[in-house]
This record gives sequence, structure tokens and C-alpha cells, in this order.
Amino acid sequence: MKTGLKKDKWKILELIDANNLEVHFQPVYSARGGAVYGYEALSRVKFGGIDDVGSLFRQARREHLISQLDVLCRENAIKRAAALGPTLGDTLLFINVCPDTIMDPAHREGITDEFAEEACIAKERIILEITEETAIHNYKSFQKAMVYYRDRGYKIAIDDFGAGHGGLKMLSIIEPDFVKIDRHFVQKIDRSTIKLNLVDAIAAVCHRMGIKVVAEGIETEEECRCILKMGIELLQGYFLHKPALLPSEAVVALPMVAPAGTVPVLNDTGQRFIGDVAKTAHHIDPSSDIVSALKLFLNKPDLRTVPVLWEGRLAGVLHRSRFVEHKVLGRFGYGIHLNSAKKVSELMEQPSLVVEAHVTLEEAAQRMRARETQHLYDDICVLRSGLFAGVVAISDLIEAITARSLILARGANPLTGLPGNEFIQREIEMRLSRNSHFDVCYIDINHFKPFNDHYGFAQGDTVLKALGGVIEQAISENEARGFSFAGHIGGDDFILVVRPQISLRTAEMIIAGFEARRQEFHGREECLRGSYAARNRRGEEETFPLISLSVGIVSTERYKIESYAHLASVATEVKQAAKMQAASSGRSAIVKDRRG
Repeated sequence: MKTGLKKDKWKILELIDANNLEVHFQPVYSARGGAVYGYEALSRVKFGGIDDVGSLFRQARREHLISQLDVLCRENAIKRAAALGPTLGDTLLFINVCPDTIMDPAHREGITDEFAEEACIAKERIILEITEETAIHNYKSFQKAMVYYRDRGYKIAIDDFGAGHGGLKMLSIIEPDFVKIDRHFVQKIDRSTIKLNLVDAIAAVCHRMGIKVVAEGIETEEECRCILKMGIELLQGYFLHKPALLPSEAVVALPMVAPAGTVPVLNDTGQRFIGDVAKTAHHIDPSSDIVSALKLFLNKPDLRTVPVLWEGRLAGVLHRSRFVEHKVLGRFGYGIHLNSAKKVSELMEQPSLVVEAHVTLEEAAQRMRARETQHLYDDICVLRSGLFAGVVAISDLIEAITARSLILARGANPLTGLPGNEFIQREIEMRLSRNSHFDVCYIDINHFKPFNDHYGFAQGDTVLKALGGVIEQAISENEARGFSFAGHIGGDDFILVVRPQISLRTAEMIIAGFEARRQEFHGREECLRGSYAARNRRGEEETFPLISLSVGIVSTERYKIESYAHLASVATEVKQAAKMQAASSGRSAIVKDRRG
């Protein structure tokens, strides 16, 4: 074992001494137009008995040679970038830096400055990518090192975010200029709602903090489309361009998607998220002056709120009445003279209510009512993945809630009062577009047709109304936060939408509640017997089991559902499996689909 370690160390030292490494460049593209934003310098082993650079770094860390190797890679990257000169242009240069090196007492301060100055590359062009792969044991010292580099002009990025040790703690301590989301979360993101929601959450947090986000490891067109729809501004991966010795073309063709942040206006489909009623607004830059802001209000008499945006992020707002009263007029009418030299960033106020686009209309209304009286009628600012998406006037919010209530009333099943088929479809499609994790329970009454024929349609209606009540009761006992949804598709088919964690428990509660009322449906003697005799539709005497339930559960947590039609197709299979199980056992049955 010791001999092997000595051999590994010798190989690494020989490779470092001979500098048997070369630099490849992989472009980082801007989502706006597909132009090259920068290049990441990646070290590659030319020869020397070590298969790849990943193995090389792992062995170097074991042999305590990581600092020497890391500094060599840094020097190679800067020298090679300088040699390419005009080919790289003024684009940014992303260079990987190991935390081990920064924290190594033997690491010489200022060595990166020497490389940059010798190569005549401005420090402002260099982005130091701090990998999250290694655990940092002294965050205070590490933070001081980051401040040192930032003061020298370098920009800081966290690499492989989400895959390492630091996570949100590292994000809060470093306060980087860039976050590069690890490829694990990007790969197959178009088929995984878990990954999609995680990346969306990371992007939203970073955008609110003013941090640029890079999606690494994009390998397919579908992944690229998914990332673009989130409003992530920087893209990298084999689908766009592989690492190469020479820089690639300056522009790449990106898949066409709807612009990030655009939202449809409310229509008669009954959509119920605040993002669906948000409207784009005239906005202003923080560096604008008071006269520019005043002209905007004067030219647009209906404008109540002007968002102040910086790189697509909401920095503040100007409210018409308060801006004119306090900033333009002032207490004695001299406001515009007193504020003439000020920028909008000094005059703006913070919005009284900011919500994400996926917040429901009802939740937005509750938050609106909780505001202070002087802000009660301010427009609501809406964000999508942390980027500004639009504003919602209070009148538009009230109109949307009223429209939804009317649609719900029109779509209710007259027997059970639950939403009907049309509204169920809209509800499912909205949740799919929101990329929510939810389970759908399809509930069917076993042997309902012969029951209806024997006991009569009035008794059949009693059963349907009872089942609707049992479903609503199970929802109220299991879910108090308004997430669950129940609908009556028609006949003896019902649907339930719940959180994945409680779907099985809720289904079991529904079955227990339904079966507890079977004596009310059949009568005491039939329940004691466990069956009843009746004529079938051919006029023959036949023994039928008591009515029971089949529940087929489809989960979107791991299985990517594309549409309501896709969900219905999968659910039909699962519900049929539940009915077969119920037929063979003679009891109610639950089958949960776990494909994915």
C-alpha cells in the first residue's frame, strides 16, 4: 500500500515538473442572443500515466500536492488565454481554484496577480471558480481570502453548487458574483420535477441577491429549453459546445422559447395563479433622474406604479401619488429642486407586497389585506424565478378572483357539488405548468352498475353524495393548508389531488370512511352476508359483492407528466390494476404507480 502511494506521488510530481497538462476552453453563452459571455479554462492531462484530470486531482489531494497542481493549472490557464489574445477578445475567463490551495499556509499571496500582470490580462476579466467539492473547515479565514481577491478586482463564482459540502452557508459567506449549478441537477431536468423545482428555487434565491446563475452540463435541447424558460441567464454544456483547444464561434443558435417573465392575461379558463394576471409594466433604471421618472408618469396617466429594475431584478418602485407628493412637490413645493441631483435609486421605495408567480390568487389577496392601510391599494409586484414578471392592480386581482368563482360555480357537479370534469382538467394543467409535486388519486366504485340496477338510482345518488362527503372529510383531516383538490369526473369516478407524502394515507381514510357506511347503502343483512342476490342485465339471478372502492394513484414527484391527457392515460392503467386487485381479493384496493 505504501509503495503504491509513493508511486502515485512520484507520478504527480513528474507530471507537475514536466507540465504535462494542456488547457481547453469551454464557452459560457448568454441566454440573450446566444453570444459568448466567457470561457472556462479546463486542464487536461496530455500524458504521464494518469487517465484523466479528475483522477489527477483526487490523487494530488491524497498526496498533499493539490496546491502545487492547482497553481500550475491556474498559471497555464492565464498564459494560454494571453497567447490566444484577440481570439478570446474581452470575454471573461473562468478559472477553477481549489479551496485547499487558498487555505494552504504555504500558498504564496499575490501569485495570481503576478500571472495576470505578466499576461497583461485585467483582473476584472478573471472569475475565480471556487469548487464546492471540498469541505471548508475555517469559514472565517476563507471569507477573508475571498475579500482579498475581490478587493484586487477578481470576480468570484461558486462552482458545482448543490453537489458539495457548503451549500447555502457557502453562498451566504462568499456572496459570489456567479453561481454555477452542478450538472447533476441540470441533466434530465426536463423529465424530473424534483430537479426542476430545485434549480428554480436556486435561481430565484440568486436572482434576488443579484447573483448571476450559470447552468452547467446542458447536454440536450430539451434541457436547454427548460433552463431558458426559467430565465437563467448563462448556459454551458456539451449541447452548446464541447471544450476545445481553440475557442469556439462567438454565437450559438439557442432553442426558441417564450421570453422569461412573460405571462398570459386572465381569460375564461379559470387559471388561478397571480402570475397569470400579472401585466408587464413601464419600468425605469435606478440611475435615471427625477425628471425622467416624472415624464414617465405624465406621459402615462393611468400608470400607478413604476418598477425600478436593474438587470431584470426588482430594486424598488415609484408610486405615483407618493412620488409626486413627497419627491416632486415636497412639503413647501420645492421637492423637484431639492431632489434634482438625485437618482431614482435614492428616491424609490421598497414595494409593499412582492410575490412569486405561482402564488394563488386567494393567497395573494390574503397578503394584500395584511398590509398597512396606506399601502392597501398599491399594485402587487410579481416575480418569476426571482426576476421581475409584472404587476397586478388590486382591481385586476378582485376581477380575477370573481371570474374564478363564477367558473367554479358553473363547473360544479350538481349532485355532489364538487368541481366537474372541465374544471378538473384546468386544475391539473395549472399544477403541471407550475411544476408542482403532487399525487393524483383516481377513485372508482366497484360493482356500482349492478348496485344501481338493484337498489335504484335514488340510492345510487345517495352513495355518490356520501363518497363526495367522505373525500372532502379526508381532505380536511389530512391537509389544512389548501393544497388538496377534489373533483367529480362523472358517474362513479372521482379524482383527488394531494401531496405525495399523504396520498396513501388519504386513500386509506377514504376507503375506511366509505366502507363504514355500507350498511346504510345495502342494509344490515346484506352486510352480514357480505353480498346480495339480484338479477343481472340478462335477467338471471346472480350474487354480487358489496360495493367497494378502487384507487389508482399516479405521482408527478418522480414521473414526468407532460399533460392532462398524458396523466389520464397513465391513470387509466393504474386504476385498472387497482380494479383487478379488488376483483381478485373481493375488497377495496389501492395501487400506486411509482415509475420514473
